[in-house]
Amino acid sequence: MIKVLIADDQDLVRMGLRALVESEADLALAGEAADGLAAVELARRERPDVVLMDVRMPGVDGIEATRRIVADPGLADTRVIVLTTFELDEYVFDALRHGASGFLTKDTRPAELLRAIRLVAEGEALLSPSVTRRVVREFATRPSRALRPHPRLDTLTDREREVVGLVGEGLSNAEIAERLVVSPATARTHVSRAMVKLAARDRAQLVVFAYQSGLVQS
Repeated sequence: MIKVLIADDQDLVRMGLRALVESEADLALAGEAADGLAAVELARRERPDVVLMDVRMPGVDGIEATRRIVADPGLADTRVIVLTTFELDEYVFDALRHGASGFLTKDTRPAELLRAIRLVAEGEALLSPSVTRRVVREFATRPSRALRPHPRLDTLTDREREVVGLVGEGLSNAEIAERLVVSPATARTHVSRAMVKLAARDRAQLVVFAYQSGLVQS
């Protein structure tokens, strides 16, 4: 059973998400919160598998709530899906930077939202790779946003740096293997080692690190 926590300051949005979650036999509602602080407290108490997190909420917003959840050792298995009204929303980049596993717009079809919940619960990330990459590229490469190399970047080998850059471009392990003329298993190993060295929670965060560190070729 996948436990889902809903965090949104709009009653109607929470009602719709609740009805959707409760309609599925393999999903269970872990609770509802109308602001970020309540979401964090509820997450610590209920330990949900997935949090559907609105970005813009009063008081503690969805970005800070995501940061607190991701930083809590007791919630290491909890994944956050950010819900936003607009695809190109700077808040989305910050949410991904703070550890969100992906994002969806609020007009996402119910079937796609349910698929996203199940994928993230299984440890997947980047629910919509092309859109997520566009958001990250839009804000991470702005002139006003200076590069912030990851503090552990020097621990990567040259090949691992190259692989992280390709992850940032949105390539799958199979595509990375083809690009570098190595086996898919070798590509997967490089990605896994890079994630461990950079303490990346999942592939979504690795994409953010790649852009922030200047590893993605423009």
